[in-house]
Amino acid sequence: MTYELNADDVDRLAALPAVRDAAREAARLVALWPLTEAMHMDNDAKYGENLQVRVSRAFARIVTGNDVTMPDAEFVYEGADAIPGRPQEIVDALLAANDAYDAMADFSETGDIALVDDAAADLGVVWDDAASVRVHETLGAVEAAVSDGAFDAGEYVVEPGDGAVDDGAGAASPTDDAFEPSDALVRAMAHRFAAALAVCGALLDAVSDGNDVTRITGETPVDDDAVRAVLPLLLAVNELREQISVPRIFLTDVQIRDLLAARAAAAGASLDALAAFVAPLAAAEWRKHREDVLWNPAEAKKKAKEEDEKRNKEALAAKFAHVKNDNKETVEL
Repeated sequence: MTYELNADDVDRLAALPAVRDAAREAARLVALWPLTEAMHMDNDAKYGENLQVRVSRAFARIVTGNDVTMPDAEFVYEGADAIPGRPQEIVDALLAANDAYDAMADFSETGDIALVDDAAADLGVVWDDAASVRVHETLGAVEAAVSDGAFDAGEYVVEPGDGAVDDGAGAASPTDDAFEPSDALVRAMAHRFAAALAVCGALLDAVSDGNDVTRITGETPVDDDAVRAVLPLLLAVNELREQISVPRIFLTDVQIRDLLAARAAAAGASLDALAAFVAPLAAAEWRKHREDVLWNPAEAKKKAKEEDEKRNKEALAAKFAHVKNDNKETVEL
């Protein structure tokens, strides 16, 4: 049966407090765009590179079962095809993960479902025929919904006057810590984020029958093959988010396993379990993304110096707190 985005599910998820909280963080992030300062654009590019490194590391840890480190992932991202003293299996898995990530990069622009197959091939993921058909049908229906404007509900712009009011000086700029997005922007973001969560749940369901995602055994909460089977789909959903103007998110290898375990344990409420698990992680990632974009090395250095001086003064005061001050009160002339 062809997948259809369930409006009631989307509305229910969008109203969840955790989803609304995440939507606020996403709105605070997207309100920065379009980026105009060179430093912010450079910071965002670095964030994007770091996101790919983190994703490739998480995927390689799942594929190999080895302790893949950030230096491993960074080295391969920068072009290495071998790492002295490290297993070649790790390097090959990182190369494959980067190939899959690159393969999906155009999905947000084209909606080409064949790219998901390319990513799956790069990762060595083979779905059975029934699961593959379900994935294609789901993504095909989603792309049709995108074209029909199903994800466009609500206003999605930063309007004049948005932001927190500070001392009567007017609304805060989106770059200010005090900035608060409008309710309209948060509602729109919550709706789109909820829709992406619903699609993610449908895609995970699409491969679960053929790959036993729900099996829980002993010390291994989810079957290894089942975890690998969802990796291309997580890339697809991230690109779908980008397609509908929702920022990308990140899950570690442990969090991916825990997500599948949470869905399995929730039985008939797997979609709500997915939203409850992902929303706080998305909020943290979007908060980090915003901080990364706005990071100013000069300001950071100044702040660190001020904090060091404050700590030194507090330590000095504590050291001599026991010393009695017998000096007479100073009289000002």
